[in-house]
Amino acid sequence: MSDHAHDLRALREATDRLLTAVAKLDDAALAEESHLPGWTRGHVLAHLSRNADALVNVLEGRPMYESAEARDADIERDSARPLDEQLADLRNSAARFTAATDADQDWSRTVELRNGVTDLASNVPFRRWVEVDLHHVDLNAGYGLADLPAEFTDREIAFLADRWSGRADVPPVTLTATDRDGTWRTGGTEGSPVTVSGPAADLLAWLAGRGDKGAALTATDGALPTLPPL
Repeated sequence: MSDHAHDLRALREATDRLLTAVAKLDDAALAEESHLPGWTRGHVLAHLSRNADALVNVLEGRPMYESAEARDADIERDSARPLDEQLADLRNSAARFTAATDADQDWSRTVELRNGVTDLASNVPFRRWVEVDLHHVDLNAGYGLADLPAEFTDREIAFLADRWSGRADVPPVTLTATDRDGTWRTGGTEGSPVTVSGPAADLLAWLAGRGDKGAALTATDGALPTLPPL
């Protein structure tokens, strides 16, 4: 079981970094493109606020979102708000999430996320940390994958490697970080094994469908596999 208290502390630090960065933007900057196709910076911020509320729902036993359509509509509705409203919503939704995690609860219980996905309640703080730090990168505001904490990068690589494990459409892959000790395995059991190596930040970019999606990586014994969309 994850150390939820540790992850909540790391999440607070990540949230503070995000809020500090967003406060340096202006209304015009929020209307500019993020790193996510079709989304402005305002879309990213709206998603982060609504995701905090959605994870409160998860911890309190309600459906994460009313529906996929309602989730998308809420993001679109909130994406064009001015900076002061976006910042207030980010702070207030983060405070609501913190209040939900401060409540007495069984962190070993199983909770339900989107699309029937289940997880331990103790993993929810890390999932929120992933949302905050990866989408901080997606803002296209000077915070890159190489700026992420090493612990975060290694854990998210492990999480995503596990996500693609056992997939018949992904060959057996060994991931090796060249800038520190780190080896992970992913993919299925069919096909020729491939070794993919590069800096940890670039391994994360490839697994998460970010950045140049593998251009900085080296594939040995085969071509760099194409991963399914997240």
